[in-house]
Amino acid sequence: MCLAIPACVVAILDSDTATVDVGGITKQISITLLPGLQVGDYVLVHVGFAISRIDAREAQATLSLLADMAARS
Repeated sequence: MCLAIPACVVAILDSDTATVDVGGITKQISITLLPGLQVGDYVLVHVGFAISRIDAREAQATLSLLADMAARS
């Protein structure tokens, strides 16, 4: 099963790389597929690549569902 995780862009490092926050954990990802990202944008991250932009409400709803699932297991 493949899963893309919502993340918030917290820093643009260069034209190809950004730092994102996923539930308090930061990591560097590739942003080559999504030119024009800005700090504060939400993206879906899959295997270290930002694959699409999403709005903040959708990102928070998905993160909340994932947290609920983790709490139940």
